[in-house]
Amino acid sequence: MLLVLGRRVSLSFVKRVIPQDPVLLSNPILQDFRTIKFRVIHSGTVFASATRQNTDTMPERRPFVRLPTDVYPVNYGLCLKPDLIDFTFEGKLEAIVKVNLATNQIVMNCADIDIITASFVPEGGEGEGEILLAFFSFSLEINATGFNYQNEDEKVTLSFPSALQKGSGTLKIDFVGELNDKMKGFYRSKYATPAGEIRYAAVTQFEATDARRAFPCWDEPAIKATFDISLIVPKDRVALSNMNVIDRKPHPEDDSLLEVKFATTPIMSTYLVAFVIGEYDFVEGQSSDGVTVRVYTPTGKAEQGKFALEVAVKTLPFYNDYFNVPYPLPKIDLIAIADFAAGAMENWGLVTYRETALLIDPKNSCSSSRQWVALVVGHELAHQWFGNLVTMEWWTHLWLNEGFASWIEYLCVDHCFPDYDIWTQFVSADYTRALDLDALDNSHPIEVNVGHPSEVDEIFDAISYSKGASVIRMLHNYIGDKDFRKGMHSYLLKFQHKNAATEDLWDCLEQASGKPIALVMSSWTKQMGFPIIVVDQEQFLLCSISLGLACVNHPPGEDCPNWMVPISICTGEDPGCTKLKVLLDSPETTITINNISPDQWVKINPGTVGFYRIQYSSAMLEGLLPGIRDLTLLPVDRLGLQNDLFSLSRAGMISTVEVLKLMEAFVNEPNYTVWSDLSCNLGVLSSLLSHTDFHEEIQEFIRDLFTPIGLKLGWECKQGEGHLDALLRGLVLGKLGKAGHKPTLEEARRRFKDHVEGKQILSADLRSPVYLTVLKHGDSATLDTMLKLHKQADMQEEKNRIERVLGAISAPDLIQKVLTFALSEDVRPQDTVSVIGGVAGSSKHGRKAAWKFVKDNWEELHNRYQGGFLISRLIKLSVDGFAIDKMAAEVKSFFESHQAPAAERTVQQCCENILLNAAWLKRDADDIHQYLLKRKAPPV
Repeated sequence: MLLVLGRRVSLSFVKRVIPQDPVLLSNPILQDFRTIKFRVIHSGTVFASATRQNTDTMPERRPFVRLPTDVYPVNYGLCLKPDLIDFTFEGKLEAIVKVNLATNQIVMNCADIDIITASFVPEGGEGEGEILLAFFSFSLEINATGFNYQNEDEKVTLSFPSALQKGSGTLKIDFVGELNDKMKGFYRSKYATPAGEIRYAAVTQFEATDARRAFPCWDEPAIKATFDISLIVPKDRVALSNMNVIDRKPHPEDDSLLEVKFATTPIMSTYLVAFVIGEYDFVEGQSSDGVTVRVYTPTGKAEQGKFALEVAVKTLPFYNDYFNVPYPLPKIDLIAIADFAAGAMENWGLVTYRETALLIDPKNSCSSSRQWVALVVGHELAHQWFGNLVTMEWWTHLWLNEGFASWIEYLCVDHCFPDYDIWTQFVSADYTRALDLDALDNSHPIEVNVGHPSEVDEIFDAISYSKGASVIRMLHNYIGDKDFRKGMHSYLLKFQHKNAATEDLWDCLEQASGKPIALVMSSWTKQMGFPIIVVDQEQFLLCSISLGLACVNHPPGEDCPNWMVPISICTGEDPGCTKLKVLLDSPETTITINNISPDQWVKINPGTVGFYRIQYSSAMLEGLLPGIRDLTLLPVDRLGLQNDLFSLSRAGMISTVEVLKLMEAFVNEPNYTVWSDLSCNLGVLSSLLSHTDFHEEIQEFIRDLFTPIGLKLGWECKQGEGHLDALLRGLVLGKLGKAGHKPTLEEARRRFKDHVEGKQILSADLRSPVYLTVLKHGDSATLDTMLKLHKQADMQEEKNRIERVLGAISAPDLIQKVLTFALSEDVRPQDTVSVIGGVAGSSKHGRKAAWKFVKDNWEELHNRYQGGFLISRLIKLSVDGFAIDKMAAEVKSFFESHQAPAAERTVQQCCENILLNAAWLKRDADDIHQYLLKRKAPPV
């Protein structure tokens, strides 16, 4: 297990203070200014004490050796013939390979594939005296004499009767495999035709290590080659791959089949190869730089691909311009896959998506779905450069792909849809989520040494994605956009069609900016956790800058980590302007800011860009409250301030009562994202207090807080409202309805009845809050009606919308009915997790029932999701909300006897969260109860 507590190096050099205005640091004059004191605490020292008893080390990692380099591929000639009835496929591989060292065996990756025959045809030797041998060897085919499968390591060793000599040759392999139902490798995806007939498509998902389930290959990101792909498919099916079709002809042995040949790909990694065979319609456009863009949809739903097409056509030129490197392929296809584990996959030239991440129905899709599609399209198209053109050298550097794409997707959406206020949403969706996970003792650094394939899935998490994106956002802010783009251009040019490591990116950005990028960023990528900046201030009539160097107290015998922290400061005089910048590189320092009047507040980390938490002194926090009430603090800073306090209360650094008092200052708040973050944190608190007998009191607090904004918004869309108003209305009405606000409940029931009867169809933006409200306070008839709506729904977005709220039902027998439904044929395999998670998150009883259901059905669930990240998500959603010490022991014990290798770290994190919840409840429950009672009491 990786420990949060790392090293702290004592730094003895003077800190750089960068004033926004050079005059600020000029000769002393008598004026008002403030001295701000900073102290740095590591997040791990705060959270760890509650969970130390549970931090057992994880099981030892299995030994792992990467593929030998004596033979490597240059080009894969691959022909596949899937059988969509029997769910098998036949394959022929003719790979041009280079033999670096004479050897009598070739080691490749291979999983769930049976090799029928294998042979090697040399194309000539090297060196003096070998010319004659080369002449005759071209026709000399060497048949393999044995195939030794190492199933545990997903490898096969092909043995030959004599040594393969140094030089080039062709490796020929005939093989067969299964079109599996595990949503990985080459698999089958079930769909219904417009007439209702059930059929199957053959599709791929190779990242991280599943190309080896489709064909024997060197399945490591650094072993790049070109690909010539041919597919033999039914003539009434669409066949797609990474490149454009260059030939289509009848199969000589069966006139019901076509052989479709695709152009040669650029040199690329195996995990980016893709092929799809199925029935699809498409819409087509062309970007301003001449790239053909198609969005493939289920048959009869081409209209639903138009929004994604619009986004893609705008996005490609944006990235071309931003990177100053052209998109290298002639086309790009975006395709919706019915059964798909991830949100989307960036296969070069053929990007695959869940239907809900690509399809938008103009009448039946809600605003949040449109935003989600825009972000996912932006994310995957960014990978066409950052990941595909330049690829990480090994999975240790996965964050380079995912962190960068998770940051720039927001930059892209902000360009395409400036009205989304998307960067404020980034803070709530990614930044705070990463901080929450990274506060745990069982987090991990952004860069993780990865060996065995079973370890790779563990790092597809909020650290690689959201923390990665957050530190890149901080870096971009530190460097500035001009030098950042210059460095990115240099990086992509230098490493195009090659592989790179994190340090390569730092080198390019350092050369472009002249700043110590590697020194600053290594503290953020190579250690886990983050600093907590403890801030105090004094006001004087004297000018001085004090830069102290001191060490924060930490547990005896344990070194503390050190960060180089870019600190920015703004004031109430101009909240949008940074007054001062400091590179904080020691545990303690003091700085001075001039020209601050006594009534002005001081805010650290304007824009909530720096990846750290802030603990203000009581006086400084009190001074910031007017900025919340009168909205002079920017929305992103109002959000960040509240979120920091909530996190600090969970850690026991402040009382939760202080957070509740702060939340009441948001009564005039108009911003959707601020309300969204408040709602999320109140949901966590409500879940915690479900373990008490005063759960109703926190519901009353929620009703009181959300009622004014609910009344202001009302139910009907008003003229002049936009995207964010629609999101806010849905959020607020859903929160009020779930909390039992009677007028909201009554109106929701009335509108639901009209919707079901066809009198007045609910707008897409109101469906989730109405469905949630009527289910939360509904009976068996309500649930039956909702299940009927689910069955009738033609669009996957609507089915998912219903699935996510079914768990809100309260009666124990109905909760069981929902759980049984989760594993039925009516729910797609990837969506079962959301249904079970919805039950677990709805109530104390739902949590217990969901956990029991997972245990009782573990064999089926584990078999369904196996090594994929969905098993981790299932575990987290099922148990994270418990708040009793003994439950941590129960969860730990269960997974010791029911192994889930890809979810080991998730299990540890869940156990830690349960212990944190239990400690939080013991520490603050009484004070919270007294505060809530005091609020209700009439004034004396």
